Amino acid sequence: MWGSLTCSLVTMAGNAPASHPAEAYLSSVYDWAGFYVGAHFGSSAGASNWAATERGASTPSLMGTLNFYSPFDAFKGTGSYSSGLQAGYGFMVSPRVLLGIEADETFPNTIAATQTFSTASGGLASYGETVLHSGSVRGRLGYTINNWLLYGTGGFAWSYNQLTRTQLVGSPTGTGALPDTAENHSFWRLGWTAGAGIEVPIATSWTARIEYMLAEFGGHGVSFPVGAQKFDADYTSHAVRAGLNYRLGGDASKKEAFLKDGLAALETENFHFHAQATFLGQYASPFRAPYRGQNSLTPNQARQTFDISLYAGMRLWEGAELWINPEIDQGFGLSGTLGIAGFTSGEAYKVGADYPYTRLHRMFVRQTIDLGGEKQKVDSNINQFAGSQTADRLVITVGKFGVGDVFDTNKYAHDPRVDFMNWSIIDTGTLDYAANAWGYTYGAAVEWYRGSWTLRAGLFDLSVVPNSTALDPRFSQFQGLAEIERRHELWGHPGKIAVTGFLSRGRMGNFDDAIRLSQLTGQPADIAAVRRYTSRTGISMNLEQQLMPNVGLFARAGIADGNVEPYEFSDIDRTVAAGLSLSGAAWGRAGDTVGIAGVLNGISRSHQRFLNAGGLGILVGDGQLPNPGTEKIFEGYYSIPLSSWSRLTFDYQFIANPAYNRDRGPVSVCGTRLRAQF
Repeated sequence: MWGSLTCSLVTMAGNAPASHPAEAYLSSVYDWAGFYVGAHFGSSAGASNWAATERGASTPSLMGTLNFYSPFDAFKGTGSYSSGLQAGYGFMVSPRVLLGIEADETFPNTIAATQTFSTASGGLASYGETVLHSGSVRGRLGYTINNWLLYGTGGFAWSYNQLTRTQLVGSPTGTGALPDTAENHSFWRLGWTAGAGIEVPIATSWTARIEYMLAEFGGHGVSFPVGAQKFDADYTSHAVRAGLNYRLGGDASKKEAFLKDGLAALETENFHFHAQATFLGQYASPFRAPYRGQNSLTPNQARQTFDISLYAGMRLWEGAELWINPEIDQGFGLSGTLGIAGFTSGEAYKVGADYPYTRLHRMFVRQTIDLGGEKQKVDSNINQFAGSQTADRLVITVGKFGVGDVFDTNKYAHDPRVDFMNWSIIDTGTLDYAANAWGYTYGAAVEWYRGSWTLRAGLFDLSVVPNSTALDPRFSQFQGLAEIERRHELWGHPGKIAVTGFLSRGRMGNFDDAIRLSQLTGQPADIAAVRRYTSRTGISMNLEQQLMPNVGLFARAGIADGNVEPYEFSDIDRTVAAGLSLSGAAWGRAGDTVGIAGVLNGISRSHQRFLNAGGLGILVGDGQLPNPGTEKIFEGYYSIPLSSWSRLTFDYQFIANPAYNRDRGPVSVCGTRLRAQF
């Protein structure tokens, strides 16, 4: 689906318009008829009864039951929860009776189970099943009572699953040990589903629901040739889901407004709901690559990522807000997000997947305490209620969120879904911020705004090991950050400058120790073998400055300890970046945006020697580095609005000395980004 002959792949992304607050629900009788679209989030449990038959046998020799429920693990982010989308149509056959049809698709986080067994001929093995995604097409029959809709639903269901048999121990019979082998088979399960729920209007065009769904899938057989067994298994699931629906009703003008302006955001006095979807594709052109290692960038390849984010907020008390951001993610960065220290896509996490899956990226409480001064208007936005605040204030954020949500922000270069895409342009490359592999962590941040100054401080949890998917549940490895920001006017135009410092405490390796061990053993340098509890520090500067009404300048620079391995972000010990953002108003297209930027990334001499000894970093490692050089990156993008709620962006990046290797590249990366938001 990708054209790999040219750089026609360019980045699809965009801004979305500021949404308008939802009006209060005023109608005395709610109209449930018409089309609607929506999203849901829930938890499920399930079971599968399985039987295994040996090759040549007529009856099963093994039986078992898989339990598909996994409790939520806050530090791994795993559990039997899911999110998805639905759409449907309803028709009122009488003033109180509704007939309708609905289709949905659900993407789980972890709906999987494994069971271990042993046989005399095959030894120890395991059998497991994973639900990759599921959906249904159902009829709905509802009855309204005082604008509440009570409904039953049922129909056709499907589930796309994967069965896995893994040989764990060789044969004990003396005829030769079986190799440790995993066999996978993906297939569709077809069945039926039924359930019931309650739905209620909460704002103009918006309804909320809670429902229970039962799904039954009949037996399905899969043969595993290496294990010489056939497995037959059924599958049953139970799910409780909460959902929101946006209703178009039967009014043609509302449908036209939907197509033109998108969904009207759900914003009431106490509740807030926004969403976005971003598709981003990139293509790396052919380039010189005389040798490659485990973390090398591959020439002439295309990759894509896609995500849907939901932003749900609730006011708790005066000045306090609770925010929850589930997200559906899918896709891969170029070479699995490897091969360039200043990686080309901030949308490409360090964890890729062929099938969409759900993650709960943010769950936090923000408390704002007004301390006086001028009243400032706050516009509604993602994770932000409309309202007001005083110029002097205290803001406390506690929970799971991104360090970059609070620190190192810049209006011209900070969001890969809106402006630049390169990691070391949207964030300071040396700011090795605490995060899991998706970029989020648990912690607390305090911001004190006083006049034109802001002081920030934060304490955050590090991963269990560097660059891990799991955070440290004991908080024994952590990071502290401090930032001072000064806002100013220069020639009548606003700007700010901030200085940020960090201190990480955790089990990290010293490059010189890894090199000495490599020389003793004759093996490639292994940083994991020399990790011990130590510290890593860094400091950076971040500038944003409006030069004229349609032109903004940004600049970043940073340095970090180059003797100790980076823990979370990227393999960068020093960096300098700068760029411009220009509005299309100058050439009669006020909605367009153009950005150009350049960045120079470098590493210490001991870091270079480590990579030359075959060491692997977070993102880089060509197996050798005989001719090191500064990684030089240029990025330019042009972003155009397609509608008031969607935007298309074309992007080009040029990388010289990728992964600090003068023997490789240069690389041209073209991208396309398409984004919708309401």
